[in-house]
Amino acid sequence: MRTAAVVGTGLIGTSVALALTSRGVTVYLRDHDRTAVQTAAAMGAGLDAVPAEPVDLAVLAVPPGRIAETLRQVQESRLALSYTDVASVKEQPLAEIAALGCDLGRYIGGHPLAGRERSGPLAARGDLFEGRPWVLTPSRETDTETLNRALEMVSLCRAVPVVMKPRDHDHAVALVSHAPHLVSALMAARLEHAQDTDTRLAGQGVRDVTRIAGSDPRLWIDILGANADAVADVLAGLAGDLDAVVGALRSLAADDAAKREVGTRGIEALLRRGNAGHARIPGKHGEPAAVYEAIPVVVPDRPGELARLFADVGRAEVNIEDIRIDHAQGRPAGLVELQVDPQRADPLTLALRNSGWTVQR
Repeated sequence: MRTAAVVGTGLIGTSVALALTSRGVTVYLRDHDRTAVQTAAAMGAGLDAVPAEPVDLAVLAVPPGRIAETLRQVQESRLALSYTDVASVKEQPLAEIAALGCDLGRYIGGHPLAGRERSGPLAARGDLFEGRPWVLTPSRETDTETLNRALEMVSLCRAVPVVMKPRDHDHAVALVSHAPHLVSALMAARLEHAQDTDTRLAGQGVRDVTRIAGSDPRLWIDILGANADAVADVLAGLAGDLDAVVGALRSLAADDAAKREVGTRGIEALLRRGNAGHARIPGKHGEPAAVYEAIPVVVPDRPGELARLFADVGRAEVNIEDIRIDHAQGRPAGLVELQVDPQRADPLTLALRNSGWTVQR
């Protein structure tokens, strides 16, 4: 691939452009927002210019509802030899593309499963897709050249290609992305009018659950509208489980011992199902999830302390598998939870304590 065009210079489009440019591809930028294009160009993402001849591949980084019309326009202007997109919904745009009579042979749907809570070109990163899945959804009409160009683009962005049917993709992202976003928003909405004394007690758990609720609502309205049925199916199943949990909790609060036993069994069954579902989430490098030991370390909130902690862990010759940071309320310190191999937990705890760290284990 020598040349590419990116239509839409928001977070994802500019990140694609930065990744391709860093690998030696000449990228041309296009957006109806002139400020966004100029910002992306100033960041080194590509050229604010019109290519003299069709580029190898055009990447449409526009909302799902605009994919079809944008593809029609760029195909009519012969912007590229092949076309793809980065929309998080695939079936509805494909139907709209077909209805407009676009050339399906030179188009392949795409969806990089990467993003940030921030939006716009200034939030873009050239390494945003590294190691992340990038789904490609060829139709029956997609030609081999277009598939190969899309695969090369994914490789240049250092992502991991996954080929799926459009409908299978939409059901999958409804389960692992779109419905979880709404669940996060629903939980965060419970905090909107909470007492300050309540929210001051917030720990890492509620932060984890509500983190993605901070995303741009305008973007998500478009995404959810294009995949509404699949998301509704997931939430309908969740609603049934919620009704069952509410009933079990009411039973737990009852005076009758038999009812409390029924409630206990109901809650335990759900928690065990949650354990089983959580275990299905892939671990590091896509391998089966591993069980790690948590080493909680109190770390002063000042420059250099995290680096000192990591250096001491390195001297103990222990690999940090994962890490979480929970900031303390009312004091300049945080609790850094190091996830390590269980067989290395005791030696690391001893080594850190000998180095002067407070280990809450």
